[in-house]
Amino acid sequence: MSFESDLRRMEEITDLLRKEDTGLEESIKLYEEASELGRKLTKTLTEIQRKVEKVVSDNENELETEEWKGDGEDD
Repeated sequence: MSFESDLRRMEEITDLLRKEDTGLEESIKLYEEASELGRKLTKTLTEIQRKVEKVVSDNENELETEEWKGDGEDD
């Protein structure tokens, strides 16, 4: 699965967990799936952050990090 599809699935799970008619057993399974997806998404974001920091490094190979101020949407 891609990052985007994993993120969409996480949103679906969140919606399902918010529903009052989701049973306990189903909620536990969904929570387990969400936990695994959360770890996977965090790992992907960490790898992306490392790539961005590498691109931002200056000519002397000193790493410069800059706070990203985007909102995740294209301007």
